[in-house]
Amino acid sequence: RQIVEELDKYIIGQSKAKRAVAIALRNRYRRSRLSKEVREEITPKNIIMRGPTGVGKTEIARRLAKLVGAPFIKIEATKYTEVGYVGRDVESMIRDLVEVAVRMVKDEKAHEMEAKVRPVVENKLIDAICDTRRASDIQVDKTIVSQELKDGKLENEQIEVYVLDNQKPMISVGGPEINIGSMFDGLLPQKHKKRRMSVQRAREMLTAEECDRIIDKDNVYAEAIRRTEEEGIIFIDEIDKIIGKAGGSN
Repeated sequence: RQIVEELDKYIIGQSKAKRAVAIALRNRYRRSRLSKEVREEITPKNIIMRGPTGVGKTEIARRLAKLVGAPFIKIEATKYTEVGYVGRDVESMIRDLVEVAVRMVKDEKAHEMEAKVRPVVENKLIDAICDTRRASDIQVDKTIVSQELKDGKLENEQIEVYVLDNQKPMISVGGPEINIGSMFDGLLPQKHKKRRMSVQRAREMLTAEECDRIIDKDNVYAEAIRRTEEEGIIFIDEIDKIIGKAGGSN
């Protein structure tokens, strides 16, 4: 009932659909409370929602995932039939879901680390502000800069700061582009690039960079995989078009 009440805030009507997904979610929770040996014997059920465009099918699934913090992706069924290699298509769905889970866990861990990295980020900002002002022949008092930064008076000031260059090489060989950088994360040396931006933006980027540096990535990946396996939701849209193309076969 509580799940349905939460869905009622965003989706009008569709009481049967809400009840069905609420029961499925409750059953998944009950499954998660079992011992590992028993849990592996119980496979969560899939759900088919049928209805015209705009009645809330996607929104129900999206809100459900957000409600429980589950990895979620939406795909068009037709996209995974044109290539012709079913095994590879299914793997690409799961890979996309794992990537969503990794970003989700990283964001959570980064939020936990923000307080820890704040002193390091503030020192980098102070140095960057002082260096930028000196380059413009402006007299600098580091103590005053530190206090102004603490008081929030410099958020819109433009500074030059070294940040991680996230641009990664892409290649395309008769198909979609492949991100070479992401394939070799951890193997290729990380490069920093001087960029001009506001203090506020620099704080955001430096905080993300420092958090990423100290986060235990093995734990992130392990938790992301667990969430994908136990909680992940793949919403496959337009299945009716696939049934039509299949000529009525099951």
